[in-house]
Amino acid sequence: MAAYAVCVRDGQILLARSPAADGTPEWVMPGGGMEHGEDPYDTVRREVEEETGYLIEVTGLLGVDSSHRVFREGIGRAVDHHAVRFVYEGRIIGGELRNEVNGSTDLAAWQDLDAVPGLVRVGMVDIALRLWRERPVTGRLADVMEDAE
Repeated sequence: MAAYAVCVRDGQILLARSPAADGTPEWVMPGGGMEHGEDPYDTVRREVEEETGYLIEVTGLLGVDSSHRVFREGIGRAVDHHAVRFVYEGRIIGGELRNEVNGSTDLAAWQDLDAVPGLVRVGMVDIALRLWRERPVTGRLADVMEDAE
């Protein structure tokens, strides 16, 4: 379970950068895993502040993304993974842009919306942007959900 924020202003989106498993840096949505007993609303505000330095006001729930996959750990056993991700819209209300220290990300930056397709990024960036642009009444992107099933 995780919660992410789409923060857009002046044609730019707030992203964080994180190293992939192979060490290649890739852009991610600010946000992350829920702590036990934590509400996703509180998670997204905490995670955005940790990763970017900004305080946000949650202005809406854009949707929920769910993915289920089975991974192999080398030649070891299969790992059954189910991710449920809440995607909120957020507005910056305070703080200052800074990079996370000793965390899962190493850089926070505003990126032009038009430049996002050219960035090395995780799929969640595209899912979050589609939820922000399309604002589906059901809170889910049907074709993404069907691909995950």
